[in-house]
Amino acid sequence: MCARVGGACSWVYIEDWDTFYAEAEKLYLDHPAHTRYSLKYRHTDGKVLLKVTNDRVCLQYQTDQQQDLKRIEKLNNIFITR
Repeated sequence: MCARVGGACSWVYIEDWDTFYAEAEKLYLDHPAHTRYSLKYRHTDGKVLLKVTNDRVCLQYQTDQQQDLKRIEKLNNIFITR
C-alpha cells in the first residue's frame, strides 16, 4: 500500500471506508500482536485521520464527515475486543 516516489515510500490514503475497514480488519486478524491503530483529529481542517499499521503495511484514511464517527467506533471495537 505504498507508492514509490523517487525511491522513497509515500503513503497514500484509502478513499473508500469499506475498503479501508476490510483491509484494516484483515491486517489485524493476520498479525494481531504487531498491528497498531492510531486516531488523530486535526482541528485546523476538521479532519479525523486513521492509521493502521504493522510496520510493513500502512493503511490510512481521513474524513471530515460526522457520520463516519460511528464507523470509526466500529473499527475501534475490533482492536479493543479481540
